[in-house]
Amino acid sequence: MTDWLTTEQQQAWRAVIALAMRLPAALDTQLQRDADLTHFEYFVLSVLSEAPQRRLKLSALAADANASLSRLSHVVTKLERRGWVRRENIRGERGAWAVLTDDGYTKVAEAAPGHVDTVRTLVFDGIDVEQVRALTVLGETMVAQLDRGIAEQS
Repeated sequence: MTDWLTTEQQQAWRAVIALAMRLPAALDTQLQRDADLTHFEYFVLSVLSEAPQRRLKLSALAADANASLSRLSHVVTKLERRGWVRRENIRGERGAWAVLTDDGYTKVAEAAPGHVDTVRTLVFDGIDVEQVRALTVLGETMVAQLDRGIAEQS
């Protein structure tokens, strides 16, 4: 027989699911409207913009973007067509670099203020500093638990 969630667990679970479903949609809406980017595309450009020499191995970029290598490769191809990212072979190694172009850097820099305003409005304006700290701890703890669970299933 299955043990059911407690009332408190059910309430927390529903809050997590509502956040997990509604926030990405709201971020996508803003970025597509204002910058012609999906949230995932913006995130990939943003991660690359913060990397040394604005480049990462595709495998590392996939890990940083919480994506499979195949999903990331598809998005990098799309970003390449737009002139924002290029791939470079890694000499003597298997794999490739994803490199943010100057146009890609300009794109993410132009999109950032609107995105930051949206994140601030949707997430941070309604909570205090202690809640932000608690959110960080909860988020990191839940991601670690998720990663352990996924590893155990593999």
